[in-house]
Amino acid sequence: MSVPVELDGVEINVVGGGVTAPQGFRAAGIHTGVKRQRKDLSLVVSDRDCTCAGTYTTNRVKAAPLLLTKKHVDLNQTVRAIVANSGNANACNGPRGMADAVAMVEQTASVLGIAPEQVLIASTGVIGVPLALDKILPGIERASQALSPDGGADAALGIMTTDTVPKEVAVKCNGFTLGAMAKGSGMIHPNMATMLAFITTDASVERPLLEAALKDAVAKSFNMISVDGDTSTNDMVLVLANGASGVSIEPNTPEEQKFRQALDYVCITLAKMIARDGEGATKLIEVRARGAKTVDDARLAVRAITTSQLVKTAIFGEDANWGRILCAAGYSGADLVLEHVRVELGDVLVFDQGMSVPFDEELAKQVLAQKDVAITVDLGAGDAEATGWTCDLTYEYVKINADYRT
Repeated sequence: MSVPVELDGVEINVVGGGVTAPQGFRAAGIHTGVKRQRKDLSLVVSDRDCTCAGTYTTNRVKAAPLLLTKKHVDLNQTVRAIVANSGNANACNGPRGMADAVAMVEQTASVLGIAPEQVLIASTGVIGVPLALDKILPGIERASQALSPDGGADAALGIMTTDTVPKEVAVKCNGFTLGAMAKGSGMIHPNMATMLAFITTDASVERPLLEAALKDAVAKSFNMISVDGDTSTNDMVLVLANGASGVSIEPNTPEEQKFRQALDYVCITLAKMIARDGEGATKLIEVRARGAKTVDDARLAVRAITTSQLVKTAIFGEDANWGRILCAAGYSGADLVLEHVRVELGDVLVFDQGMSVPFDEELAKQVLAQKDVAITVDLGAGDAEATGWTCDLTYEYVKINADYRT
């Protein structure tokens, strides 16, 4: 099934398959026993050498798998595989943590017959607990035997932690395909969070262009979501390009623009899935700041609103408390002209020209009762804009995180 989507005149077809939708990729997701019931190990493999680019958490405390992956990506060599486990972050485990990450990489390389430097690794789950290599290493061999061009869905299941649903998307555009999967539900904050995202494409893209396109896409997507204001130790986004489609993406061409639009779509779609699946969430909140002096200012305002716990609790309570939204925009650091500021909840105007305006409280409550809630703030200072996403903050979020380890 293909669903056409038009973006700035470019037609993108949304298809199934996730990370294995592009040609030349296989994947698997299995249960090793690290988690009690759910799949907890994923493997994504390209049949051809790939160029690769990545972005990583800004947290100064970085987990061993992330450091090892970054080292391999920085070698600027070709990549063939990603191995990822869930249920254990392998973070803050001292020298053993790095030794265990290396063991996972070497086992993956051995069963696939490739160089260890061609393997990227990710882990997610509880911090400070050593990996159960006695379960994971045999699991990697079993996962290699289960690899399939139809294995994208299983792989998306294998990286989930507190996620309630798997997150995957794939698109076809101009002869090439992009596929992706992600995990993330809590510890989500702008500038990366407890999230992993793996993107594959059968286009041929040289490393500098792939890095630039990914950096720009992440800035518009994963760096514009928040669930709870915490940034984790393991977060990364990786993109692998194997060229199997025969389509080459060259700089400063119409093809580059189409590739960037497709990559933006994939990343924004996954980012919204993560925000919607925030721990305990009942609503996806889209915040748009327009009328900003610069894009950076617009992003500052969006981030302040999406990370405001007072805003998030008000939306959960379906309370049209526009003062909390205005307050967050005011302390965000973005320039604004209060006499020109407007605040809208859906189509309901609640604040204009420096003062409250009469509005129908019941209509506003109906807007806030929806599963998708839109907040628009016009800063009255320019023409730039930005959009971000968050979720409401609920009683269930506290319950989930009060006994996460137990």
